[in-house]
Amino acid sequence: MVLKGPLVAAGLVAALLLGFGIARATDSVAGPPATAPASTAIPSHSHGGAVIGDLGGFSLSAAGFTLVPAQPLTVPAGARQQFAFKILGPDGGPVTRYVLNHDKPMHFIAIKHDLSGFQHLHPTMAADGTWTIRLSLPTPGIWRLYADFVTFDPAGQRLPLTLAVEATVAGSYTPLAVPPPSRTVDADTFTVTLEGTPQVNATQPLSLRVFASGAPVTDLERYLGAYGHLVVIRDGDLGYLHVHPEDQLVGGAVKFWLSAPSPGRYRLYFEFQKSDAVHRAEFTVDVP
Repeated sequence: MVLKGPLVAAGLVAALLLGFGIARATDSVAGPPATAPASTAIPSHSHGGAVIGDLGGFSLSAAGFTLVPAQPLTVPAGARQQFAFKILGPDGGPVTRYVLNHDKPMHFIAIKHDLSGFQHLHPTMAADGTWTIRLSLPTPGIWRLYADFVTFDPAGQRLPLTLAVEATVAGSYTPLAVPPPSRTVDADTFTVTLEGTPQVNATQPLSLRVFASGAPVTDLERYLGAYGHLVVIRDGDLGYLHVHPEDQLVGGAVKFWLSAPSPGRYRLYFEFQKSDAVHRAEFTVDVP
């Protein structure tokens, strides 16, 4: 089986040649209050790094921007604690202007090194640029924490970035094996199927269909402005990409456009909403 950066599919999507990727931005524009992030529309793009085609999330610093946690990153298992951080810009000061992307100025992802324990959260920002989130890391091991956002470079150009730090949860740790590749997985009471055969450096469609009791679910609800979200993480180095689909369902499926940046094993975390509840289907894919 073959196969979760920034920026072609006929006005709906922007495909990458060297990385996974298509993401869609919000369509509304609003001027920011003095104490809130900027809310600005951006064209179709994908997240993952400052360079087109790159997976992101390898470093706490990129393009002159740095993620700075406010506290030590050794935490007890299962304790729900406030995690706070700032993004410092090239001038050394905290960043307070962000592009509102799919209803949120900041996406915060937590994942263990064995690719288990996925969490997709949305911190809130104070006037001084401090982001806070109530975070619980339930099991011992090393966790990677990704801050996925779009801001502005010193020239005023929009800049998608994914910065990351690692947290240690103390305790006895035995890594879980990554599940084998499959085109069908369960997600709570739903079954989700994966269609498509993406390739290295060749943009291909990837569709996900949701079923309930064997019947296709054709009335998915928008979650964060889209019918689905896809985070792709590469096994081994935890390279990261957050992908958004075409704006409308295609034949009842949520359709993405992907191009693998390299051979390897990847985990896909597909989120969708039904009856006001968000569900997640996790796939493993191998790229030869």
